[in-house]
Amino acid sequence: MTVLLRAKPLGLASCGICRQVVRLSLPSATQPKCPRCGGRVHSRLPHSLARTWAFLIASMILYIPANVYPVMKNTYLGAESSNTILSGVALFLKEGDWLLAFVIFTASIVVPLLKMVSLLYLLLNVRKPPVARRARQQTILYRVTELVGRWSMVDVFVIGILTALVQMGAISTVEPGIGAMAFGAVVVLTMLAAISFDPRLIWDQEKQ
Repeated sequence: MTVLLRAKPLGLASCGICRQVVRLSLPSATQPKCPRCGGRVHSRLPHSLARTWAFLIASMILYIPANVYPVMKNTYLGAESSNTILSGVALFLKEGDWLLAFVIFTASIVVPLLKMVSLLYLLLNVRKPPVARRARQQTILYRVTELVGRWSMVDVFVIGILTALVQMGAISTVEPGIGAMAFGAVVVLTMLAAISFDPRLIWDQEKQ
């Protein structure tokens, strides 16, 4: 029978910067430091769940104005128009740009929503005692969530490029709307939530 030894019961922890394995001393007033890079060493990230909950709830609140308010205001020959993310997708579909509409819809609507749902699922299940197979699935889910979250910024990049390039005085101008700021905040907050979550907590309650 194979016995899996775990670092935490053995008093070991890896440095979050250089991944050096360090033996933790007895609890003291000073936090142990990595002998290689000098970084703080934690068996588990302090207040990981509380910070993740805070960032996630804030992103979920801002997700509503990010999709309700316009992300871009366009002025062409004195006529003003504004577009939300969904109306922009609909406009691209109307013009026949199916690929661009699909990319923006996926990156700006689907990915942030799935990322928030994934983090919510992990937070609600991290304290439950999963079997090893489910713990592995949750770890993979966390890795995918952390990886794809940054691609949500594609819509903000498009607005930034248009704002810089399309400035033709009274003929045509493009300005970012309040929805763009809210959406940018959603992306940053979900990224911070993923960084704050300690995936090692998934394995702490595993049944032996």
